[in-house]
Amino acid sequence: MSFISTIPESESAGEVKKMYDSENATRGYVPNFAKVFCHRPKVMGAWRNLIRSIIENMDTRRYELVTLAAAGKLHSSYCMLAHGSVLKDKFYNSEQLNEIIKNPDSSLLTPIEKAIMRFAEQIVSDATSITQKDIDMLRNLGLKDEEIFEIVTVATARCFFSKTLDALGAEPDKIYLDLDETLRNNLTVGRAVPV
Repeated sequence: MSFISTIPESESAGEVKKMYDSENATRGYVPNFAKVFCHRPKVMGAWRNLIRSIIENMDTRRYELVTLAAAGKLHSSYCMLAHGSVLKDKFYNSEQLNEIIKNPDSSLLTPIEKAIMRFAEQIVSDATSITQKDIDMLRNLGLKDEEIFEIVTVATARCFFSKTLDALGAEPDKIYLDLDETLRNNLTVGRAVPV
């Protein structure tokens, strides 16, 4: 389940219990990602507050697409599966999402969506390669500076979260086994869901 020990739900107390209870109330179970934060639940709280503050004015679909692109570049199956599931539930069917994953130039994406996904991948790959030209290209597509800031911080925040989970060996939750097999395989770019 992870490379470090975690506190079982039955033994949780204080801030850990509060974190676990919150996840249970939202999801109906305690995900593996929350369990690896059991040693520092305040860090999980800070992460949640950071993401909320970044996306409070951001379109949900845009957030999920940027996150998907960043997670893919990070080889984070956990985040690909989680955010791919949101995209499937709210915006696309499995076939459409498979196309987007396999073809970043899919006609299912708007020109802005294609550009921000490429930009998110570039941030993850090498943020120092970004130049004024890249920013100007986004502006020319109609993005405002605050929107560009949101895209950047979504991608960089994903680096923290995905790398934390993978470095600690957090396995994707078994709930993702319920996804269509082709979609699950396309979203699995790193650690597989344990069977």
